[in-house]
Amino acid sequence: MSQMLNRRRFLQASAAAAASVGVSAIRTTAAGVDEYVEAIVIGSGFGGAVASLRLGQAGIETIVLERGRRWQITDTGDTFCTTENPDGRAAWLSPTTILPPPVPEIPIDVFTGVLDIKRGNGISAYQGAGVGGTSLVYGGITYQPTEELFYKVFPRSIKYSLLDRVYYPRVRSVLKSSPIPDDILQTKYYLASRILQEQAAKAGLNAQKIDIAFDWDIVRQEIAGQKVASIIAGQIYYGTNSGAKNSLDRNYLSMAEATGNVKIRPLHLVTTIGESERGRYRVVCNQINEQGVVLVQKSFVCRYLFLAAGSIGTTELLLRAKTNGTLRRLNNQVGKFWGTNSDSTTLMINASETNPTQGTPGVISIEHLDNPISPVILEPFQAIPFIPQGLIPVLGQGISKPQGYLTYNVSTQSADLFWPNNSADSQKNLQALQYTYQRLNQANGTSLAAPPNYTTTAHPLGGATIGKVCDPHGQVMGYPNLFVVDGSLIPGSTACSNPSLTIAALAEQSMDHFLNRIPWHRKI
Repeated sequence: MSQMLNRRRFLQASAAAAASVGVSAIRTTAAGVDEYVEAIVIGSGFGGAVASLRLGQAGIETIVLERGRRWQITDTGDTFCTTENPDGRAAWLSPTTILPPPVPEIPIDVFTGVLDIKRGNGISAYQGAGVGGTSLVYGGITYQPTEELFYKVFPRSIKYSLLDRVYYPRVRSVLKSSPIPDDILQTKYYLASRILQEQAAKAGLNAQKIDIAFDWDIVRQEIAGQKVASIIAGQIYYGTNSGAKNSLDRNYLSMAEATGNVKIRPLHLVTTIGESERGRYRVVCNQINEQGVVLVQKSFVCRYLFLAAGSIGTTELLLRAKTNGTLRRLNNQVGKFWGTNSDSTTLMINASETNPTQGTPGVISIEHLDNPISPVILEPFQAIPFIPQGLIPVLGQGISKPQGYLTYNVSTQSADLFWPNNSADSQKNLQALQYTYQRLNQANGTSLAAPPNYTTTAHPLGGATIGKVCDPHGQVMGYPNLFVVDGSLIPGSTACSNPSLTIAALAEQSMDHFLNRIPWHRKI
């Protein structure tokens, strides 16, 4: 029986690998005839969702090619698996679960699940997969950086004042993000967050509520037992069964489809982008099933192409296009200036009960922006299985230099990721983080279970950055009507904040700029 299961997983994994690079015995559509559409958006995360809505509202025929599946919230509350009982829904085309240690790898069926990982040299980067992208698996945090720190990362060609006045508020209004209400914060599910608030105050550090893209009324229904316990049970990584999370499929993307001009095509894995005739672009993709088996290869031609497959996915498509000569004018900056947002994780040891089944991560933030070494923020995040009482998981973020990079591996037909986790900049950020933790520990009699871990990131950024590969509005240099609208634009960090809000705000700005300049009456 064991041999049969192992063989089954091997065959599933082999099919998944074929899907990822398009090397399967597949048929093509209509004898290789291209399907024309005015605009194509690759990916449906924060950048792609914004682009699709604004294109649809402008009356532009658009298709969204998304590698993952749809995840429709059901009344029975079983759309997603849970961290305690994972199955194939937990991971993208993987024979095991992929949460970081101390959670063990658990065998699962290969399936187009919601959480994906890119294992690199010196770092592993997490990302989402499905209609809604990483919003399916993130903590709903919509965190705006300060202007001072913003310009430690971004060029002055990006106007923070405009983002602050127009685009940050626009994104928050669509996501319906707001701070946690006091009645919910005072419940037992948020004990760890309240403890950290108190500890920050004792250490003389600023702790504040931050905006979260949740429907707090549904969270109240969870607390009352009227909805399946999801947010209050820390069910974030694999999706939220109660429907409390305002993921992009429930706002931007549903609004885009409602225009009648946008069609989302799930389970369409893009393999190739390149130039076509008359200044247009060709996109080739594999339509796959839920086990990752390639069903058919499709080819599209469009006038406007928007890349929103995430830092890893978009950069890989550009590197492949440069290597294979389908976008010959790409410069040598593609793949460079990649970073981790200075993500770190650790466990704080407390003498009292901390309730490890706390609710959503990041409902509060401890800011130490005047840290004498480098600015730091800390956020509690949801406890994962196997963490005992007395420990509080904490996510640290700072400002990391974009010293990582991706290169194209011809033999695997994929991008390889490299991160210098022992660089001088990484050591400086570690020292800054330790300085903040020491201040907390000295004031509260707490300690760390282990040094901060910098080997994983949930916030991969860069690879096609502003000023290097793209102009300030995301247009790829040398390629009119080819745009990057995701985290690939950002040089390694969003300046002591979670990236989703800034990614979406930059995408909103880019779409305004684009739509204000296109010739509306030009015919195909």
